Amino acid sequence: MKKNEEKSKYVAKTLAGLEEILAGELKDLGATEIKILTRAVEFQGNRDVLYRANYCCRCALRFLLPLASFQVHEQNDLYTRVVDLDWDLYLDPGKTLAVDAVINKSVFTNSHFVAQKTKDAIVDRFRRQWGVRPSVNLDDPDIRINVYLTGEECTVALDSSGASLHKRGYRKMTGLAPINEVLAAGMIRLSGWDGKMLLLDPMCGSGTILIEAALLARKIPAGFFREKFGFMKWKDFDPEQWHILKEKENDKIIQTCPELYGSDISPKAISDVRHNLAFTGLVDFVHLEVKPFDRTRMPAENGMIITNPPYDERLRLDDTIGFYKSIGDVLKKKYTSYEAWVISSDLKALKFIGLHPSKKITLFNGPLECRFVQFKLY
Repeated sequence: MKKNEEKSKYVAKTLAGLEEILAGELKDLGATEIKILTRAVEFQGNRDVLYRANYCCRCALRFLLPLASFQVHEQNDLYTRVVDLDWDLYLDPGKTLAVDAVINKSVFTNSHFVAQKTKDAIVDRFRRQWGVRPSVNLDDPDIRINVYLTGEECTVALDSSGASLHKRGYRKMTGLAPINEVLAAGMIRLSGWDGKMLLLDPMCGSGTILIEAALLARKIPAGFFREKFGFMKWKDFDPEQWHILKEKENDKIIQTCPELYGSDISPKAISDVRHNLAFTGLVDFVHLEVKPFDRTRMPAENGMIITNPPYDERLRLDDTIGFYKSIGDVLKKKYTSYEAWVISSDLKALKFIGLHPSKKITLFNGPLECRFVQFKLY
């Protein structure tokens, strides 16, 4: 495919609102020609940068290597252009593939049909050329192909990440409405938390915010607990280079961590957090207790709160407005020297916290549009 010193253009996919944070991460890793897009960041780098980005970036969902861009005026144009690509460079006959497709205002109306059409084109090319066709493996393919159609513009790319990078590998137990790991990491970075200040999540669920904070503070790479990345099955994969890169990044891990506190009204949630912490080896860095927010005690004179209260969409609340009022009451009475960040999709209920927000950031938790709101308490 390409030598390590050769640069290629890549596209990093992320969540809306985290583009600038991701761009900063990529710059720190040596990426160049960085361009912020909608829910994506375009950049250039060599193979080392691609490996490092997959292993280290906390705010990326996946990294794509674009192979071709072309116009699709009618449905058959997609098949014709895909079948003309030199797939021998990326895939051997008899290997496996999977195709993901995203469409936006296209001549196609069904993304599954686009994926099927792309797969047919690749398979037909191999069958005609070699008499052997690749098979489909949706779970663990040799290459994963991404097709993005917006209007008449189509981009075909290789997915270097495989499974979405939010699947860190550490969350063995989850609650009813776990927050996405990439979103949690992005919230921490957006809050300005410095990795030294005390951090509290009083509605911690399965502990994602706390674990992401611990990983950041100790400089543990985001992909430390993952076993597989898509590029590991690429033809140009260099196992030695990958091993050396991982060792260099792992050598940066530090043993110190600020005090992290988590609580939740659910004993099951706290049990899940302990299970996940035990797997990561972070159990000694996080203090946990089963308590509702209004019964918690301020663990220090100052610190930061980052929390993801239950959303009425997925976790039913008997009195949503009253619940959010109680959040404000506890913040005002017990945490007057803290800085608090709250994310919620219930924009009406957020107003009933009763505190003047210092900052509001629009984020998405899955399909839910949310506000990530800062309250400076005095």
